[in-house]
Amino acid sequence: MIEFRSVTKRFPDDTVAVDDFNLVLPSHQTTVLVGSSGCGKTTLLRMVNRMVEPTSGQVLIDDVDVATQDKVKLRRSIGYVLQAAGLLPHRKVLDNVATVPMLNGVPKGQARAAALELLDTVGLDRSLGERYPRQLSGGQQQRVGVARALASDPNILLMDEPFGAVDPIVRADLQIELNRLQRELGKTIVFVTHDIDEAFTLADQVVILKKGGLIAQAGTPAEILANPADDFVATFIGADKGKRELFLQQREGDRGLTLVVDAAGRPIGVLEGDDTTAAPPNVEAAAS
Repeated sequence: MIEFRSVTKRFPDDTVAVDDFNLVLPSHQTTVLVGSSGCGKTTLLRMVNRMVEPTSGQVLIDDVDVATQDKVKLRRSIGYVLQAAGLLPHRKVLDNVATVPMLNGVPKGQARAAALELLDTVGLDRSLGERYPRQLSGGQQQRVGVARALASDPNILLMDEPFGAVDPIVRADLQIELNRLQRELGKTIVFVTHDIDEAFTLADQVVILKKGGLIAQAGTPAEILANPADDFVATFIGADKGKRELFLQQREGDRGLTLVVDAAGRPIGVLEGDDTTAAPPNVEAAAS
């Protein structure tokens, strides 16, 4: 469990990135911090592994203040995935993945063997292990970044907008893969994004932030979609403009299937079930 207790971060230029922030991040779940630029989400994430030190307050992991922990040991015990993957360009993929275990004293051969297994875990062919990062696509590099973050089998995985630099199709694939990995591995994941759709796709707990790290609303995706806390949240998630409304619609030529369309009339899926043909057209189904 990760807990922020009355955390404030004031930078030397007097900018307050986070002010009296309090939050509990449950173990073995994905918490997504989402908000516009300057809301303090990356600052909060980097406080967990002491890349940023709070001006006041505490960040605790399993009731232990991270400020009492050795920085190097702490960072090696926590997985960290960056937007640009952050791979070492002069080292092969397999050696990139094996970096932290080797720094922790694992023999090179053993670390590389484990790295091969991690390539399997993140859905990469083992033959890619002998390539350099520049020889991989952006999506492949991000998968290597995830594999490297998992190499020391950390309990906590920090992900700072890791899929922001890839195209939408690759991004969707990576989101699916992360959900699969989380089901299999059950890590405590802290994920930062500015994309509310990504937050709803990945999160057990979504935390919508305003400027200064103020929590506009925290809850499950369903809770936030069903009951936005205020106008700011409704606008942020698109509920105020009906963007989150879904409708059932039947069209000629669709062989009796009932389509699910968004507020703009764009098909997003097909309603499954025995009574789909009985559903009247243009009936509002639910918020999603």
